[in-house]
Amino acid sequence: MGKGILLKTWLALLLLAGAGALAYLAFMPDISSLRKKNPGRTAFMEIREREWREKGRKVQVRQAWVPLSRISPYLVKAVLIAEDDKFWAHEGFDYESIREALEKDLKAGKLKFGGSTITQQLARNLYLSPRKSFWRKILEAFLTWRMEKTLSKRRILELYLNVVEWGEGIFGAEAASRFYFEKPASELTPREAARLAVVLPSPRRWNPAGNQPYIARRADLILDIMLRRGVIPPDFEMAFESTRETSLPGGISAEAPRPRDRRPED
Repeated sequence: MGKGILLKTWLALLLLAGAGALAYLAFMPDISSLRKKNPGRTAFMEIREREWREKGRKVQVRQAWVPLSRISPYLVKAVLIAEDDKFWAHEGFDYESIREALEKDLKAGKLKFGGSTITQQLARNLYLSPRKSFWRKILEAFLTWRMEKTLSKRRILELYLNVVEWGEGIFGAEAASRFYFEKPASELTPREAARLAVVLPSPRRWNPAGNQPYIARRADLILDIMLRRGVIPPDFEMAFESTRETSLPGGISAEAPRPRDRRPED
């Protein structure tokens, strides 16, 4: 039985590889233009606008492009911890996270395609859709590979932080910072940054400025990791401990939240 499952798995992978090759030939936007040119409307924006029109809602896209240098380093670090802790080391795919996500999906009896890196999320936001399917995942994989070969890591991160969805009609760090905290992204505090990072898996479900226990608990976890890694100045530690929103369980390591905890909308 084990060999049968293994054979079926390999056959499925071969079919996916073949389909992926066709997808590569049929669908490949000009990634090289992203080296210097900022994208306009993304696929996600267009999809949301279509959804609003169909529902008769008047929602406008909020987005303000800013260079990475004008985004708080606390937000950059918090997002990496929450979404893709191995970003600087991998080449677009976190195979350990993918394996863990697949194992969980197999146990649950359904595929949710978890374990996405920031580069994969960027490919999805720019060119694809939130809809889960094998076809989307194949296209996403080829786009991810192409982005990693064409763009610098810094540029990928800058693009991601400017186009990622952060709420109903809110895209990018600058728009999110001004909407939720009434300040530019460059002035975000460590706690505000952690709260923004927490909601990325479900940006239309959670409010980073709200009082939901989940947001407070996860933000405290990210802040704790940032403290342990020396991202936050030492004088912040005392203030953090005195204003900790929730009690963290003992024995927390300096590791980022596992992918299974951060991919509810993957």
